[in-house]
Amino acid sequence: MKLTRKQVLSRAKASELESIRKLNCWGSRLTDISICHELPNIEVMTLSVNSIFTLEPLSHCQNLTELYLRKNNISNLCELYYLKQLPRLKILWLSENPCCGTDPHKYRMTVIRNLPNLQKLDNQAVTEEEVAQSMTEGENITTTPSENLENTENGQLETTADQTSAEATSETDTDLLNFSMEETNKIREQLGMKPLPRDKFSSFSSPVEGNGSRKKRNNILNAVLLLLKDLDKEGLEIVQRTAGNRLHQLQKKELQQDR
Repeated sequence: MKLTRKQVLSRAKASELESIRKLNCWGSRLTDISICHELPNIEVMTLSVNSIFTLEPLSHCQNLTELYLRKNNISNLCELYYLKQLPRLKILWLSENPCCGTDPHKYRMTVIRNLPNLQKLDNQAVTEEEVAQSMTEGENITTTPSENLENTENGQLETTADQTSAEATSETDTDLLNFSMEETNKIREQLGMKPLPRDKFSSFSSPVEGNGSRKKRNNILNAVLLLLKDLDKEGLEIVQRTAGNRLHQLQKKELQQDR
């Protein structure tokens, strides 16, 4: 359920969003709080017991001092990246979210390290000792959840490609040519791109390029396909964006070479 302008004005008993200082949406089955982009002066917000999965809209609430998010669907502590941009945040209640994990100490240290101005976390006072301790025992969040996912998947892709390449088999040159064309065009089809013609793969049949290089390229493509099957919508969008940028760079390079 999306939190609407009308609902916000009604709950806050206000006539305009800019004037709202406090908002209570406890147990409202919310999933979308993008309206928070339009609440620059909000100071206290209660969003506990909902189904919120991202904190990005809250990064625009620069005057926020108290935030209650208990029992939501925040699955990644990288969401703290958005709260790091709130200089006045003093009280945060984030417990009973998936991001809290199974290690309460690690979770608390990570939150405190990234939000050192907090005075109270999960209804428990933050001490000076904890702030100092968090610098060595907490994880420093430096990327958004999507950037973190992209970095992780890039690392997984490289690892999988290396492992697959090490197990290269002895296909003939013709098999390698046909397999690479087929696999590459499958990838392009999944990414919404046109298939490449056979002449684009002429370099595969050149004796100058060794079998090892051909096999490596072939196995990298195989690894990409393997990963694509396991990605969700967000992961596929990242792959599509990255592949599109790479393709654009290659096309630009080809144009420069033609000139």
